[in-house]
Amino acid sequence: MPDRRPFLAPLSNDTFRNIWLASIVSNLGGLIQGVGAAWMMTSITSSENMVALVQASTTLPIMMFSLVAGAIADNFDRRRVMLIAQAFLFSVSALLAAAAYLDWISPWLLLTFTFLLGCGTALNNPAWQASVGDMVPRDDVAGAVSLNSMGFNLTRSVGPAIGGAIVAIGGAAAAFLVNAASYVALVTVLLRWTPPREARTLPREEIGQAIAAGLRYVSMSPNLLKVFTRGFVFGFSAVAILALLPVVARNIIGGGPLTYGLMLGGFGLGAVAGAYFNTGLRERMTSETIVRCSFAGFALSEAIMGATGNIVLIGIAVVIAGGCWVLALSLFNTIVQLSTPRWVVGRALSFYQMATFGGMAGGAWLWGSLAENYGVGNSFSIAALVTAGGLLIGFALPMPLLASLDLDPLNIFREPELQLDILPRSGPIAIHVVYEIRDEDVTEFLDLMVERRRIRIRDGAQAWALMRDLQNPQRWTETYHTPTWVDYVRHNIRRTKADAENLDRLRQLHQGGELPDVYRMIERQVIPPAGDVFHQIPVEPH
Repeated sequence: MPDRRPFLAPLSNDTFRNIWLASIVSNLGGLIQGVGAAWMMTSITSSENMVALVQASTTLPIMMFSLVAGAIADNFDRRRVMLIAQAFLFSVSALLAAAAYLDWISPWLLLTFTFLLGCGTALNNPAWQASVGDMVPRDDVAGAVSLNSMGFNLTRSVGPAIGGAIVAIGGAAAAFLVNAASYVALVTVLLRWTPPREARTLPREEIGQAIAAGLRYVSMSPNLLKVFTRGFVFGFSAVAILALLPVVARNIIGGGPLTYGLMLGGFGLGAVAGAYFNTGLRERMTSETIVRCSFAGFALSEAIMGATGNIVLIGIAVVIAGGCWVLALSLFNTIVQLSTPRWVVGRALSFYQMATFGGMAGGAWLWGSLAENYGVGNSFSIAALVTAGGLLIGFALPMPLLASLDLDPLNIFREPELQLDILPRSGPIAIHVVYEIRDEDVTEFLDLMVERRRIRIRDGAQAWALMRDLQNPQRWTETYHTPTWVDYVRHNIRRTKADAENLDRLRQLHQGGELPDVYRMIERQVIPPAGDVFHQIPVEPH
């Protein structure tokens, strides 16, 4: 587990602090806009399903476009990506405000605008979250993630109430206009930020290649797959409260937009408390215990909201839910960041977002449909049962510990001098690594090779195989392919210091010399002459 750092330590970094403060302003505007959109939908339709779809339309594009956004975040300047995203969000917000003032808004047009805002968020989030590791030291990443959660939920504790007041006084259009103005501070800070630029020694991956590399990496990373699964289940079951809160405020309590804003403020207040106690809880409890408590707390909150119309009990349930929300989601985010090297962190975060927000989008639609057809109380009760089931998943897929793996590049690979004149795109490249292993070491060698195979494929190797020489059983050959020479170089520079233990132990078992022999070959096909289908081989007469 990483050494405990002061909770506010990341704020000593000027860049992180300035962007964090500007993000608070932007988040405040987004929450005000969210109140305006949700309440406008309640005023133009009586359908509980359409109200819940406001939440779904915001989260759905994050699920749909996260893969592309993650690849963009890892292959392009993250600051520029965030600037483009913020400019897009400003434009959509301004158009939404204008459409609302002109009274052009229909239910489906409103969902279109909220969907577009979700698209901008989908582009921005992987770049912003991946940039945290560019701004602060590794030891401060967990604290920075918690501060981001706290900052967002500080605004959530007051933003919805402010949004409710703005909607009550000036209408939804005023809320949309405030949101458009809120992007100015963040754009200004990003324009002033000059992140260090690393010299790019390899050509940029194409988007398709980058997405495939990200898919390959996460598919060969069991810890990440556990986080994504638990994040999906949590988002799917827990979103019921956020999706149905406008309906609760209007139908169950009989309030207006200010009531809805105050209830969201209670959710944010609980989330602030969760973010504040996050660091201490991680010192005393395992990751799995925190996640189980979060599932249990949310199930309790949903059960309360399904069983009562008492405003005090509902308020308590909302506060509990807010605390559990931030504890779970910030922990998921931190584990993904600390379990992923920098070259692929944007894509790993995008997969996490796709899983979690995909669960939220599907859940928002389901809980809204159930509420419309079977009642709000029954919808909450079913959601509580599903959330409790998510707690039980932990027995089969426990969360990994917050281990401090050293994922900095190993930096021991040196591109070999070649006798053939090849281009970076030349290939395919076949690699053979020859080991001499004593009979008594074979069992350990094979165990190490299981991990070696995972590392190789995770970092881009294809057609990996391990072969044993029939005439010299102590000789083992590891073989794999890469499509091109540049893919081979990229594969090797992706190795991290955490992978060194496996490599070092394999070298210790090798008996044939100081290092195993490595043969790098380019494949060439022998093509028969045109028209010579069978390419007959002359045979001497008897």
